[in-house]
Amino acid sequence: MIIAIDGPSGAGKSTLGKRLAKELGLLYLDTGAMYRAVALRVLEEGVDPKDAEGAARVAASCEVELSGEPGNLHVFVDGRDVSGLIRTGEVGQAASTISTISEVRRLLVRRQQELGRRGAGCVLDGRDIGTVVFPEANVKIFLTAAPESRARRRFDEDASRGVGSTFDTTLKEINERDERDTSREDSPLKVAEGATVIDTSDLGLDEAFEQMMQAVRDSAPKR
Repeated sequence: MIIAIDGPSGAGKSTLGKRLAKELGLLYLDTGAMYRAVALRVLEEGVDPKDAEGAARVAASCEVELSGEPGNLHVFVDGRDVSGLIRTGEVGQAASTISTISEVRRLLVRRQQELGRRGAGCVLDGRDIGTVVFPEANVKIFLTAAPESRARRRFDEDASRGVGSTFDTTLKEINERDERDTSREDSPLKVAEGATVIDTSDLGLDEAFEQMMQAVRDSAPKR
């Protein structure tokens, strides 16, 4: 079973995707973490994230792996655990920039498809899973929420990790990310055909999770 979860930043994809994978006993793939991992290497090598050729060279030269249970996923680059390092605002912005580069996307999509086809199935979250990575996914879910709601979640999450910022700055970054994701030429963020759309603006985690589980149940073959 392949479950594709798409949506903008801060809609709850990772939190709910991990919970769904754990509930169903499936592999969990955080594709955004893969872009962040490459972005980290881009920054470490002194490459400008806007340099398409340089970013693609870094993406082609590094090996990104995801390992662990859904609730304790670790991200490795060339064998080095970078799970904490990729969660800074600087890396997040760099990841947003390199994700608009076609060659970087092509390389990572291929890797995501390889990882997703291992074992009995998986839950993947990102921005082009149901449209590009696995358009044949058994279940497609699109999570969304108002920008203010998503910014509040991201701000609270950063604060809990000791990352200093302001709500206004976080909201600005969310809106800028939305603009890049929806307007890029290659694999723009959009609702995949046949996807169940869930607005999490006013939903608690349990309510949103139940709606996702219902989408999975609805997809099961009728006997």
